[in-house]
Formats: sequence, C-alpha cells, structure tokens
Amino acid sequence: MPKGLTFLPSLALTAVLALPLAAETKPDASTVVARVNGDEITLGHVIATASALPAQYQQLEDDVLYDFILEQLVQQHLLSLEQDKLNTLNALRLENETRSLRAVQTVEALTAAAVTDEAVQAAYDSQFAEFEGEDEFNASHILVESEDEAKAIKTQLDEGADFAELAKEKSTGPSGPNGGALGWFGKGQMVPEFENAVVALEKGSVSDPVQTQFGWHLVTLNDKRKSQAPELEAVREELAQTIRQEAIQAKVDELTQQATIERPALEGAGPEIMRQIELLQE
Repeated sequence: MPKGLTFLPSLALTAVLALPLAAETKPDASTVVARVNGDEITLGHVIATASALPAQYQQLEDDVLYDFILEQLVQQHLLSLEQDKLNTLNALRLENETRSLRAVQTVEALTAAAVTDEAVQAAYDSQFAEFEGEDEFNASHILVESEDEAKAIKTQLDEGADFAELAKEKSTGPSGPNGGALGWFGKGQMVPEFENAVVALEKGSVSDPVQTQFGWHLVTLNDKRKSQAPELEAVREELAQTIRQEAIQAKVDELTQQATIERPALEGAGPEIMRQIELLQE
C-alpha cells in the first residue's frame, strides 16, 4: 500500500463477487464492479470516490488506485451493514453535505454559462482598452563603498570613460561583471533614493553620486518606455475568476432578495452553544 493512504483494515471479503465486464459491453456509471451480500457497488461509485480524492492521490497508478478504492468501498459497505440508520450527528452532517453539493452544482452551472470566450474578451477590453501604461526604465549603475570613490569615477565618466567598462572594473554590485546593467524595471522596484535618481535622468546622462543602504551609486539611464498591456492569455484565468465571482455574487443577491429569510435569536444561550456537540448525542 502506498505511503500516506489510509484505508480500513483488511476484512474477510468472501461475500464479494467482482463481476468481469463482457468484452462487447462498454462500461458506464451503472456497471456493477462488486456485490456485497447482494448489494451493488458500481463503477459510478468508484469514479465519484476518485474524483473527490486530494491531488496527491491522483498521481497513483490507475490500477493501484482502482483496486484500493474498490477495496475501501467494499469494506465501508460491510461496516455500514452493522448500522440500521444514521445517528443524529451524522444525519445532520449528511443534510449539510447534500445542501453543499447542490449549491456546488448551481455554482458550476452558473459559472459555466458565465465564463465564455466572449465574456472574457469583453472583460479584457473593458480593463485594458484605454491602458496607457506606466513608466519603465532601463538603467545601469556602478556601486562603490564611499562617496569619494563615486566622485572619482564620475570625473572619469565626465571625461569620456566608458560606463560599462568602469562598472566591470570598479563596481562591487552583482551587476558589475555585466557592465552594471540592471535591465528593465518599474516604479517601486528599487529603493526610493535610487528610483528618484533614475526618474530625474535624461536618456544617456549619468547621475551625481547617490547614497542608498547598499553604498554609493552612479546611475545612467539607458532607455525609457511605457509598459504594455498584458496579452489576453496571460490574464485569462484572472479575468475568468473575476467573472465567476461576480456571477455567483449576483445570483446570491438575486436569490436573497427573492427569499424569505428568518434568523430567530437564540434564547438562553450565546454563539458558544455551537460547540456543545453533546446536544446531538443519542
């Protein structure tokens, strides 16, 4: 048995008859895969159990998972025959679970109808049709430990030295070997002092020494652009999720307005009474 699976202890299954499928018959949800004292367990029961398993169990080999699910269903049925009915606690749990599953069906049907390619495209157009973009910067820097070092390098740059070559030679930052290149970044991605220096630069110019928590910088602005709207596929799931949430909330609001809902106050107790499970003991 794979590690992590928890199944009922092995039971005598002499009453179980697994039915082979006829070669010419295609199995469906009603196909019987086991009988326990004459009670049928179907392929549908196996499929429903498999679909509700956590993701880690879905990675098991199909033959292994099928055998264990069927074995569990058989063992559960044997144990269930020892009870004539559900006790109060489990009967209420079943009512809650039934209510929940019916609600899930409603949500699934609702969202399937709401989340269409047309709806996603419309949401994309609405959100990004007038997208103007935000400033993005491509900069390089030389990082050194002291202001004096930075001033000396600035003098060299003002006299015509190559920025990238000096960065390779002088910079103590991780971008030094790459000529100080930092690539493209937007506002909020750099520490404030550094960002302010970049924003103030003209393309191709070099800043005066700038101090940050990392040391002293000389910064040059290589280029500047406006960010582009994301491609539809990059935000499709985000848009779809918004459509789902809005459709569900709209339906809940509609049903709430149409319904008569009463919430009688608890008499003689507060919310803490919900923890008194002994009220459900028989």
